[in-house]
Amino acid sequence: MEMNQYLSMFIDEAKEHLLALNDNLLRLEQQPDDIGIVQNIFRSAHTLKGMSATMGFQDLAALTHEMENVLDQVRGGRLKMNDVIFDTLFKGVDTLEAMVRDVEGGGGGQADVAELVGRLKALAEGGGAAAAAPAPSGKSGSGGSPSGTSTSQDLDEFQLSIIRQSAESGFRALHIRVTLREGCLLRAARAYMVFDALERNGEVIKSEPSVQDLEQENFDRTFSVYYVTRQEPSFIQETVSGISEIEEVLVTELREADLAAPSAEPKEPAGAAAASATAAPADRPDAAAPRGDKQGGGVAGRTIRVDSERLDSLMSLFSELIINRARLEQLSSEIRRGDLTEAVEQMTRITGNLQDVILKLRMVPLETVFNRFPRMVRDLAKSLDKKVDFIISGAETELDRTVVDEIGDPLVHLLRNALDHGLESVADRKKAGKPETGKIHLRAFHSGNFVMIEIEDDGRGIDRQKVVDKAVQKGMLTAAEAARLTDEQAYLLLFASGFSTAEKVSDISGRGVGLDVVKTKIESLGGRVSVESMPGAGTRFIIRLPLTLSVISAMLVRLGPEKFAIPLSSIVETGIIDRNSIRNVHGTRVVEYRNSIVPVISLAEVLQSPYYRDDTEAETEIVLVRKGDRMAALMVDDFIGQNDIVLKSLGKYLANNEIIFGATILGDGQVALIVDPNTLIK
Repeated sequence: MEMNQYLSMFIDEAKEHLLALNDNLLRLEQQPDDIGIVQNIFRSAHTLKGMSATMGFQDLAALTHEMENVLDQVRGGRLKMNDVIFDTLFKGVDTLEAMVRDVEGGGGGQADVAELVGRLKALAEGGGAAAAAPAPSGKSGSGGSPSGTSTSQDLDEFQLSIIRQSAESGFRALHIRVTLREGCLLRAARAYMVFDALERNGEVIKSEPSVQDLEQENFDRTFSVYYVTRQEPSFIQETVSGISEIEEVLVTELREADLAAPSAEPKEPAGAAAASATAAPADRPDAAAPRGDKQGGGVAGRTIRVDSERLDSLMSLFSELIINRARLEQLSSEIRRGDLTEAVEQMTRITGNLQDVILKLRMVPLETVFNRFPRMVRDLAKSLDKKVDFIISGAETELDRTVVDEIGDPLVHLLRNALDHGLESVADRKKAGKPETGKIHLRAFHSGNFVMIEIEDDGRGIDRQKVVDKAVQKGMLTAAEAARLTDEQAYLLLFASGFSTAEKVSDISGRGVGLDVVKTKIESLGGRVSVESMPGAGTRFIIRLPLTLSVISAMLVRLGPEKFAIPLSSIVETGIIDRNSIRNVHGTRVVEYRNSIVPVISLAEVLQSPYYRDDTEAETEIVLVRKGDRMAALMVDDFIGQNDIVLKSLGKYLANNEIIFGATILGDGQVALIVDPNTLIK
C-alpha cells in the first residue's frame, strides 16, 4: 500500500491546522496569559507533527516537534510568551506553510530548518526544562484498570485533571487497546488512521507507546490510548474496528477509583507526558471540547472531499439542462397537450430542487479567504511601525466557489494599500487628533444577486488634487478636463494602468502596478469596484461581485421585439401606472406609488434602444426595483414572465457596459441581456 493515496488528505488537513495555528497565535498575542489558547495551538502543532511523520515529511515533523516543545513549556508555566517567542512561532508557521505548498506542488516538503529549530530549542531550554522526551513504552491490559495498576500512576496531574473535568462535563473516560494484524504493513499509518478516527469523536489524552514512538514504528503490534468522548464505548469500538488491518480493539471505561490523585512516587516529567498527548483541533466543528460547552460526537464519514473540476463539470451539465428545460416549457406552451404540460411541470419541480442542491454545493463562505488576512495585516503593521485594529464582519457570507478562489489577490492588494497609503503613522495621527491605533474594516454582505465587499480605513483619505495632478503629469488628461472631474471620477483615475502616487518604491506599494490589477480581476469575475473617500476621515473601496456565475431567477421583460432579464432578487413588485401621474421634479421624473415618491427610469432610454417610445401610450408597465433602502420604477413595454436563466459572460469586448452584466439563452434560442438594477439606482 502506497502513501500517495493519503497525500490529498494530508494536504487538506495540514492547511486546516496551519490556519488554526495562525488564528490562535493572533488571539494569543492579544491575550498572552490565556492557557486555553496555548492548549489549542499545542494540539494543532502536535497533530500536524504526527501527520507529517507518518507521511515521511521529516523536516515538517522536526519543526513542529520543536514548536510543540516551546508551547509545552508555556502551558506548563515554565515559559512566558513574549515578542521573541511570538515572532519565532510565526516564522515557524510561515516555514510550515511553504513546505506544505511544496508538498502540494509535488515536492518532498524539504527545507533548511536547522536555524529555526535551533532558535526554538533555545527557547524551550530557556524555560527551565529540557525538551520533551518520548514517554516510556508500556503494555496495556484489558478489563478493570489498565495495566493492572491504578490509572493515576500512568497519567500525570495535568492529564488526570483533563479527564476529571471531562467527566464532570458528561464525557466518558476510556482506555482503548488496539492490536494490529500480524504482518501489517505501514504500522505508523494504521496508528494515524486510528487516531484520526478517535479525534473526530473525542480527545486522546495519552498514548502508550508515545506518539513519537508510534510515528517511528517503535512498537510491535499493540498500542493503547487514554481517551475522553461523549460517545458510547460500543460506538468507539465499532468505529476503530472498522479500520482495515485491525485485529482486536478492547475498550474499557475508567472508574472513579481509576482517577484518584497520583501518589508522590516519581514518574516521567510533566513536559514529557504532555508532549505525548494529542487532540482534535479546537476549530473542527465535529471535535469534542471537554473543557468547554461545545458538544462532541460528530460521526466520521459524513462529509467527503470532491475535486473542484467535478463540481464545475456538474454545473456545466446542469446549465445545459436548464436551457433545454426552458425549450421544453416553450414547446409545451405552444403544443398545449395536457400530458406533456404535466410532465414538463414535474420536470421543472425536480430540476428546481436539483438546482438548489447544486448551487449550495458551489457556495463557500468568504471566511476561507478572510481568515488569512489578520496575520498579513499584523506583519505589515509591524514592518510599517503602525498600530491598527483590523475588524472583519460578514465572513460567513457565501459566494460561488469560483469567485472565492479568485478574490484573494485583489483583497490583499487593497488591504496593503489601506495600510501603506491609507493609515497615517502614529505621529501623524497624534498631530491630527486621532487615536494612535487606526482602524481597517473588512466587511461582506448580500445585496440582491450580488455580494458586496468593503475595505474601509479611518486614515488620511485620498488627496484629490494630488491624484489629478499626477494624471495630468502622465498625460492622461488635460488640466481643463481635470478641473471638470467630480470627486468620484477623480478617484477612478487610481485604477488606471501604471498609475501610482507613491513617492518612493517599497515592497508594499509604489511598484508601478497601482490598482489596475484589482479592477481587471474584479471585472473578469463579472464584478465592479468603486471608491469613496473623505479627506482626513478615510477611504472605502467597494467591490460588488455576482453571487453566482451560473443560474439565477429573473423576470423577463420586453422592449419592442428585444427581451431583457432583471434579477428577481432586486424586484419588489411589478405594476402598471398612468403616464399622466409621472411628474418632473428638479429634472428627475418621479411617480407616487403606494404612498412613496419613486424615481422613474425608462429602461429603453437608458439602454439607448431604437424602440424607445415616449408618451405614445396612456399607461406603461413598471418594474419596481430596490437597492438597500432606495427604489426606482423601471418602465418597460411588456412582461414576459419569471424564469431560471443561465448567466453567461459578455466577454472582454463588452465588459465596460455597467448596466448589462451578462446574457442568457432563452428556450426559443433567443439571447436576452441581463440588466443590473444596482447600477441604475444611483
